[in-house]
Amino acid sequence: MEGKRIFLASPHMSDEGYELEYVNDAFRKNWIAPLGENVNEFEAAVKRFTGEENAVALSAGTAALHLALILAGVGRGDKVFCQSLTFSASANPIAYLGAEPVFVDSESESWNLDPAAVREAIRLHGAPKALVAVHLYGMPAKMREIEGICEEYGIVLVEDAAEALGSVYEGRPCGTLGQLGALSFNGNKIITTSGGGMLLCREKEDAAHALKLATQAREPFPWYQHEEIGYNYRMSNISAGIGRGQMRVLPERIAKKREIFETYKRELAEKPLSFQEGVKDSASNRWLTAATIADDCKVTPTELIRLLGEENIEARHVWKPMHMQPVFSDCAFVKCGDAAVSERLFNRGICLPSDTKMTPGEQMKVIETLKKAF
Repeated sequence: MEGKRIFLASPHMSDEGYELEYVNDAFRKNWIAPLGENVNEFEAAVKRFTGEENAVALSAGTAALHLALILAGVGRGDKVFCQSLTFSASANPIAYLGAEPVFVDSESESWNLDPAAVREAIRLHGAPKALVAVHLYGMPAKMREIEGICEEYGIVLVEDAAEALGSVYEGRPCGTLGQLGALSFNGNKIITTSGGGMLLCREKEDAAHALKLATQAREPFPWYQHEEIGYNYRMSNISAGIGRGQMRVLPERIAKKREIFETYKRELAEKPLSFQEGVKDSASNRWLTAATIADDCKVTPTELIRLLGEENIEARHVWKPMHMQPVFSDCAFVKCGDAAVSERLFNRGICLPSDTKMTPGEQMKVIETLKKAF
């Protein structure tokens, strides 16, 4: 194992020190709390970038999804459809509320929710209270079809755009396509606040209710009065200061991620890899470059990850689908056809280093290691 570690995706602070400027300002003003100028300005920056008028900065993307489902009216025993090929944070809030997840398979083009499988799930289980659609690795889902189904059946569309800040579908930013959208600023995301998230709301009333719930649901009384269950979900002014600085370099990060993807695609064109591609009229931020290995290739994702690891290069398997996870083993799963697309993507998929601090030489080291493996 030689050289410094090449990461899959790690925090990347601005060279100009924008983040430190805002954090130091918070310290000077003694605003070390879950409110303050940085929180307000970070929300304003995300609103400008996405065009969404209502945003609430929170402690995590998971918190945003949890509040979104509450705002959608999800309660104990309600059915919620959720993309199976995703990180567990997409599904865990369904369990928090005592609701019943129904996991839905992916289509092979974007790797996201298969609209045909959504219709099959409705046929088998009835229309759910809400549907969680994910933009996997920053790749926009087939939202036109998914939105149409939700409108047809009166389903609240919750958009998990945790990995998709900067991705666009038919000219609309991801995170603004559903009634409610969740962003994540975890340490590995395209920009970070160290930990944090944001809820985007189509309706002003939803944002106001989310803010109330995120601050322990305190009522407007001269004493602490609570008429519904609240949560300690508000983002801190310190974290938001980091976010303000990160928003100033977000366009650069998106451009770098896309450059990394294009380099992999060009240099590995002759190898048995099929990269995650986009659907018509969409543009991914390319948060992670993901690909599948051809079925007839003897090299497996596990083997590739091991060989890359020997060179101090981090790579990972594609998310293991939720319907294959022990914690959700009793939940329904709906697919179209005999074989589950999400299972094949997991079995043959790999996520390649997509770190924006990775130099061209370091990426070529990754590429040469992959070429040797094949």
